[in-house]
Amino acid sequence: MNFQFSSHGLSKQDRRLQRFLEIAPGLTTWTILVGIVTLAFWQPIWAALVIIAFDLYWLLRIFYGIIFLLLAYLRLSIEQRTNWLDRARALDHPEEYLDELEKADPKDRREKISLWIHKREVRTLMRSRLFPLAFDDVHHLVLIPVVKEERNVFEPGVQMLARGPYPAKRMVVVLAVEERAGTAIKDSALAVQDKFKDAFLDFLVVFHPEGLPDEAQVKGANVTCAAKMARRRFEELRIPFEHVIVSCFDADTVVSEQYFACLSYYFRVNPHRNRASFQPIPVYHNNIWDAHGFAQVMEMGASFFLLTETTNPEKLVTFSSHSMSFKALVDIGYWPVDMISDDSSIYWKAFNHFDGDYRTIPMYVTVSMDVVDAGSWWATVVSVYKQKRRWAWGVQEFPIIIRAFLKNKSIPAWTRVRLAFRFFERHIAWATWSFLLTIMSWLPALLAEREFSSSFVYYSSSRITSVIFTLSYVILFILCVLSLCLLPKKKVRFGFLKQVGFVLQWVLLPVTYILFSALPALDAQTRLMFGNYLEFWVTGKHRGRRVPSNIARCV
Repeated sequence: MNFQFSSHGLSKQDRRLQRFLEIAPGLTTWTILVGIVTLAFWQPIWAALVIIAFDLYWLLRIFYGIIFLLLAYLRLSIEQRTNWLDRARALDHPEEYLDELEKADPKDRREKISLWIHKREVRTLMRSRLFPLAFDDVHHLVLIPVVKEERNVFEPGVQMLARGPYPAKRMVVVLAVEERAGTAIKDSALAVQDKFKDAFLDFLVVFHPEGLPDEAQVKGANVTCAAKMARRRFEELRIPFEHVIVSCFDADTVVSEQYFACLSYYFRVNPHRNRASFQPIPVYHNNIWDAHGFAQVMEMGASFFLLTETTNPEKLVTFSSHSMSFKALVDIGYWPVDMISDDSSIYWKAFNHFDGDYRTIPMYVTVSMDVVDAGSWWATVVSVYKQKRRWAWGVQEFPIIIRAFLKNKSIPAWTRVRLAFRFFERHIAWATWSFLLTIMSWLPALLAEREFSSSFVYYSSSRITSVIFTLSYVILFILCVLSLCLLPKKKVRFGFLKQVGFVLQWVLLPVTYILFSALPALDAQTRLMFGNYLEFWVTGKHRGRRVPSNIARCV
């Protein structure tokens, strides 16, 4: 469907609907929080019953999530030994390859599980009869936006692309540099281009100018500019867009060695490859042992969330560094150029454009990024808060998604209702759950009158709350163990004591999530409710601390 995925340039009627929908999330969140406090003063027994019901609901949801988190981690650990490059190449002859798979009999239990999943995927491809193009025809476009990141932040990612096992000569790499970046940043980009240009099919540096019509200073505008320049290059090289997979990485992203082989496999084995995004598992390992503890815990929580989501592809939406069909990207008109939350908005834009015939495919391979580190402890606190507020600003997509769903009758009505409610509920939970669990659950008892203190509800609520918190520590223990399992296996500088400190940071999880999750989400929703729109802010990331002829400039 042709729909302007933007909050700008609307008709008067659409603008009124847009403002109503912008108010709805913040109003709902504040109604819940203020309502519980008011109820605790006015009717503490009813407030206690509501809190108990919520605590039980939360506990069920958390245990449900933990089960799927463990399953997702198991799948990730199983696929660590997979030779994705061999699998991707073998799909050139799927019928003969399937016969070989049927005869295979691995002894290792993990390999058996991986093989069983693999055979199921190949059978699905065979039934579809939508066989992939030849392995040698698959090309990759890698976009790396740069604003103020120093060379030692983005160069390691480029180096991994050049030295990885996947043929770099089938990659076009683009450093998408903002025109407003400092001279030192631009010079660094050109130096990296000069160093690695012979390793790839092509290496471009694209300067995105300021002040283009209908654009904001957001990453989506920068990478859209870069993608348009890459489109011209592919046309010059006579490479069809159907043969290209585009990966949009943050500047600090360092892919695992198997990433592009794994991506090529999933692209080829998926019958609907040109109607799909491909989502790896983000881990924040680049500077994990140098970053502050609370920042480590918050970033690990993001990894856990996405791991859980991979078990249900219907819920999975693109996040941070991800990949997609270049043909699909061109068809939908690239990323929104006026929205801060471009990582997920590109999914919703594609979903609406293709009338619901679009999906996100989970990939059980990792990409590593930086934990937020702005130098000093306080500067990092501010940076983490602003980063989470920027993530929570994804709530701005809600009004646009609802307007799109109201106009697009080609998507089944139940699908639209289900997805809209899920999106809305997730953001409300983001801003309220931590407050309800850690602060407001104690209000009925603290504010109760004498009659309430002698009631059965008062007697029971304290014991129920105690049981819930005891079970919460079991969950916390599981998260601590999983966080250690996800840490880099090779530790050069730090040993046992550093790991102990890492684990102890999880004890402060309730406070950490209030300050750096719920509060930023409440901030974002309140700003949207009052029309105080957020501007794009670049996260501070630090690590241990001649113009070529093929420079491109977006016009």
